[in-house]
Parts: sequence; structure tokens; C-alpha cells
Amino acid sequence: MTLRIIPQRFAPQAQGLLRIAAALLFLQHGTAKLSGVPHVAMFDGLQLISLLGAAGIIELVGGVLILLGLFTRPVAFVLSGQMAVAYFFFHAGQEFWPILNKGELAALYCFVFLFFAAAGPGAFALDRE
Repeated sequence: MTLRIIPQRFAPQAQGLLRIAAALLFLQHGTAKLSGVPHVAMFDGLQLISLLGAAGIIELVGGVLILLGLFTRPVAFVLSGQMAVAYFFFHAGQEFWPILNKGELAALYCFVFLFFAAAGPGAFALDRE
């Protein structure tokens, strides 16, 4: 006997809600870098033609597409790769443990987006599978 708090038939809706929540949280990174909202002092004077500028563009465009559920699988794959690069280039070299190298979010986003690349968008997506 399997104990299920939420019946299996609601899995697509739960998956869709996870996609929307992850996209909204991820979008903040792109908007902070490109428009200063929310303001993050580290991004003051950020040049669009830079590694962080490119990351901001990918985060903004990719975040919107994931939010809407458009091209979810390929976009999620790209975002997963971006977060893997972010983790290994900016966090892993400082310390082994993600909690100590401040790479927890990058690692978590990497695997959440990898899930969507494999599983698709779930419910509430514009390009339903």
C-alpha cells in the first residue's frame, strides 16, 4: 500500500507549479543583472557584453520561456548547463561543500532544470505535450 498525500493524477499540475515557481525565482537573477530590479549592488555597472551580462540575458529570456512553458525541454537543458557552469566556475573552486561555497542555488537550479529537460513542462504550459 502506497501512502499518497497528493493523488498521482495531480502530478502534472504539481510539475507545472514547480516550473512556474522555479521560473519566477530564476527570473529575478536576470532582471537584477539587466534592469537592477531587484537591486543587487554587485551588479551595479554591469556591462551587457560580459560573462554576467550574457548570463543575465540567458536568465531573462530562458526564465520567461520556462514560465510560459514554451520550448521547455531545450530551454531547460540550456539553463541546466548554465547553472552547472555557474557552479563549477564560480562556486566549486572556493570550497567543496555547496553550503560553504554559496553554490546551493546554482546546484539546485541545475537539477530542477535538468528534470524539466527530461520530463517536460507539466500542466499550465503554452506548448503542452
